[in-house]
Amino acid sequence: MGDFSTMTETTDPTASRARRLTTGLSLIAVVVLAADQLSKWAAESWLSTAEPTHWFLGELLGWRLIYNPGAALSIGTSFTWVLTLIAVGVVVTIVRLSRRLVSTAWAVALGLLLGGALGNLGDRFFRDPGFARGHVVDFINYADFFVGNVADIAIVVAAGLIGILSFRGTPLSAERPDDAAEPVASPEDGRA
Repeated sequence: MGDFSTMTETTDPTASRARRLTTGLSLIAVVVLAADQLSKWAAESWLSTAEPTHWFLGELLGWRLIYNPGAALSIGTSFTWVLTLIAVGVVVTIVRLSRRLVSTAWAVALGLLLGGALGNLGDRFFRDPGFARGHVVDFINYADFFVGNVADIAIVVAAGLIGILSFRGTPLSAERPDDAAEPVASPEDGRA
């Protein structure tokens, strides 16, 4: 017969569901990260920064290799290290939240966000010009308005899902007992 903590852990449906959702979130993040890194490797293998855009959907969508020191739309190019810190904060927050997930939709959204954040964070850590200041590989040109990558797509989809889930009031996590509101004292129970 197993010890009590093991029996309690396996019979707690909320904890079991949270573990399954965390596993799903992790799998989504790994798939996004792998797709992002493989596509960046392919872009660097087949494209050059000296080449113009190779359009394949009129002039709406094409391939163009750039190394982006900033965030979306090249905002914050002088603050690459700040963007790195923000991405680290996002990753840490998602990992902490994942332990208490109760919603499949939130697991999908956070998995996409985590995979995208890790994809671009890897570039920030390991690419030139140096640690925590690396430039992100971007190669998908959207009508010369924005050049992004697979990680950016995952982040945008995650942001849309998070907006919808927040608007609908879909709970992200189970409330822990220590998070519960303190009962209000009444004159009848002598705690007033």
